[in-house]
Amino acid sequence: MEKKMGEAVARVARKVNETVENGAESLDLADCKLMMFPIGIYKVMRNVTEGIHLITLANNELKSVTSKFITTFSQMRELNLEGNYLHRLPEEMRTLLHLKVINLSRNKFRHFPEQLTTLKGLETINLEENEITDVPVEKLSSMESLQCVNLKSNPLNEEVQVIARPLIKFDLLVSPKGAHAAPQA
Repeated sequence: MEKKMGEAVARVARKVNETVENGAESLDLADCKLMMFPIGIYKVMRNVTEGIHLITLANNELKSVTSKFITTFSQMRELNLEGNYLHRLPEEMRTLLHLKVINLSRNKFRHFPEQLTTLKGLETINLEENEITDVPVEKLSSMESLQCVNLKSNPLNEEVQVIARPLIKFDLLVSPKGAHAAPQA
């Protein structure tokens, strides 16, 4: 087990160093078995955080995203948190003025993360395969840049689909009536 943990730490360090050395616009820490965003990364990346526009933390074991993570990477345009154990987002999400795409699919959200409705530039929200029943349709309908909200495989209230259609100008992806998400282990 220690050997596997050592390999995971080494992989994270290698990916972070590649990003810093290459001045890359993206940080890919997918599939690294992270339970939290490593604090040491903030120090290593302090001179390049402004240039990071895409962060992928998909398929880890994250239970939360910290305020420090959001404020450190305030210039990010795309955030992929697919396949974690997230059930809420920090209030600081409202400060991500450049965010265009967020992928929160296959997490544990029971409530639509309303902080996202304040992000004027947000174009795509993916919340597929969560546990969401209700959606702030009115707030979403006032988001001028929004193009797509994916809510497939969520146990949505029927009213959401009925109310949403006439109000929205973006693509609302939902599962066919009667199809619900498979229970997540």
